[in-house]
Amino acid sequence: MKKLLLPLLAAVLCSSQASAWGFFGHRIINQVAVYELPGAMQPFYYRHLNEIVRQSTAPDERRNADPTEGPKHFIDMDHYSEDNPFGKLPREYDKAVEKYSADTLKKYGTVPWVVMEMKDNLVQAFRDKDTLAIIKFSAELGHYVGDAFVPLHTTINYDGQLTDQKGLHSLWESQLPERFILDYKLLDDKPTAQYIKDPLNSIWTVIQQSYGFLGETFDRATKIEKTMPPTVRFTYSHRYGKTQRRYSDAFADAYEKAVGGMVNYRLKGAPTLVSSLWFTAWQEAGKPDLNALMHPTKPSKDEKEKLTTELAAWKKNTLAQDQLLLAQQKTKKAETPDEIKAAKEMAPTQAPEPEAEPAPAPAPAGETAAPAATPGAEPSAEPSKVKVKTKGKDGSEKRKEKKQEAAPSGW
Repeated sequence: MKKLLLPLLAAVLCSSQASAWGFFGHRIINQVAVYELPGAMQPFYYRHLNEIVRQSTAPDERRNADPTEGPKHFIDMDHYSEDNPFGKLPREYDKAVEKYSADTLKKYGTVPWVVMEMKDNLVQAFRDKDTLAIIKFSAELGHYVGDAFVPLHTTINYDGQLTDQKGLHSLWESQLPERFILDYKLLDDKPTAQYIKDPLNSIWTVIQQSYGFLGETFDRATKIEKTMPPTVRFTYSHRYGKTQRRYSDAFADAYEKAVGGMVNYRLKGAPTLVSSLWFTAWQEAGKPDLNALMHPTKPSKDEKEKLTTELAAWKKNTLAQDQLLLAQQKTKKAETPDEIKAAKEMAPTQAPEPEAEPAPAPAPAGETAAPAATPGAEPSAEPSKVKVKTKGKDGSEKRKEKKQEAAPSGW
């Protein structure tokens, strides 16, 4: 029985890994990354900023439906060794598979190799000049890079569940940033995208740094726990017949004083690597003209003024105070096809037969749109008939059917 339970427990632990940074942090990382881009890329990325920020959380949103998604967000280094895991686990995927097997890698996380896969996908999207793919892979590359910056995504004890500190993950990556964002600085020490010669080495360096923060992440919490009773340390909520426990605001305040500098440091460092990988992918693709993918091809006056305002606030570290972070606002709906076009859609083509009745197009200026047809009704080829009343010579009323001419097209 024990032999059966151990693999099951491991699978449960892996499948229940919490998402790094929460939606709030991931959206901040992708937004700030756009500010760090060079002039040849920034207008395109800023034009699609809302979508790049919105899609930054797509990998987390599909985790429940896609059983293969979970392991892509972390790597449990301490599974391979508690003393020297980075010396025992090969950095190249093929060599790691040869040593430990693909199933083992999937069980204990693959985030560094997923980052490389997303970067390669972005290179191809640039080569294809496919706007939709560029936005998708840029956003998702930013997500997985952000995951690598969270210390708790490098350990089996990802939520403190093995040290009686369950809930630590959400506290570190969601509760603290959301509660103290006004105190955090989002301008990195070197806030400019750089070409990366060895992306694999760069992401492994980030993971090694995250792993190095684990001791402080757990130890600082333990020190506070010794002086703060459970009645103050936790808060409880009852929902749908279940009781959930989470760290209280009082504990969060104390923990912020202990580790807040670390959380802020990792949060502001992530956008620089994200923008650098975007820049690297663009260069590897031959530096395609991104302005040619925009419609109109040049930023509007309003876009320029808005970007200038946001860049100034970013450099002054007042984005949050000025309420300019999209993470502070309600998520906007996906942009319309007219605002985002894939490369193949730029040239006029014959549209395929729609599966459902499309919505009527807006009428030209000065014209009135036709009333919407009843869903499911078949258009009549014959003029419709209506009943009208007439009077005979003797004064009696008569009823007869009269054909009604169809309204001219466009009415």
